[in-house]
Parts: sequence; C-alpha cells; structure tokens
Amino acid sequence: MSRGLNKVMIIGHLGRDPEMRYTPSGRPVTTFTVATSRSWNTVDGERHTETEWFNVVAWGNLAEICKQYLTKGQQVYIEGRLQTRRWDDKEGNKHSSVEIVANEMMMLGDRRDSNHQASEPEAPESSSTDEDEFPF
Repeated sequence: MSRGLNKVMIIGHLGRDPEMRYTPSGRPVTTFTVATSRSWNTVDGERHTETEWFNVVAWGNLAEICKQYLTKGQQVYIEGRLQTRRWDDKEGNKHSSVEIVANEMMMLGDRRDSNHQASEPEAPESSSTDEDEFPF
C-alpha cells in the first residue's frame, strides 16, 4: 500500500492581524497571512530578496489561540498541510486558492517585541490541534 505525505513547515512574519469567525455549527476558524523571505547573491555580487506569501487557516482551539496571541509583524512557525479551495464567482468565473491548514503554531522572536501589554497573560510557546478535529 502506498501512502502520501502532505506536510508544510514555514517560519515567517504575520502580514496582518488574524481574523476569527465561526462556522454555522459554531466552530472557530482563524485566517492570517505569513510572509517568508529568502536572499541570495548573483555571480555579479548583486543582492536579491524574494518574499513568498502564504494564507494560513487554523481551526478549533488553535484558531482561538492564534487570534488571541498573534499580531501583525510577529515571527511565527507554522506546521500543517496544503489545501486547495476552488469556487465559482457570481459571474461563473472559476477561482482557486492554496492555503496552509495549520495543526501547530509556535511564536518566535523576542517577547519584548510583542505589541501585548505586560499585564496580559503569557502566551503558550507552542500550540497544536489534533488531526481528528478536522472534518475532512
């Protein structure tokens, strides 16, 4: 029997504050973007930088944690799987979007750089969700 593997790990900075909403059944879902960058030098010594943007979706308890503790500009480690969503708009045009469905999140960087006030509770270092929580 052959098995497949769909696993993604990225480290980057949040492009915007997370947005949380609830499904009709009441399940929390949070979305945000993460930018990763890489740099290299050409043979002429010219420095180049390339940034890749990822849409990230977190469900359940992880969604609530991401909404509570993550802010724009913060460095974060995300682990999950790639998922492609497809839909037709009102004019019948087909669209698709690739996103990371997160099952683990770890805040990185210096805590002093956080926008949170000192009176707020400390955030957990790492959070993950059980794959069994996902309906698909």
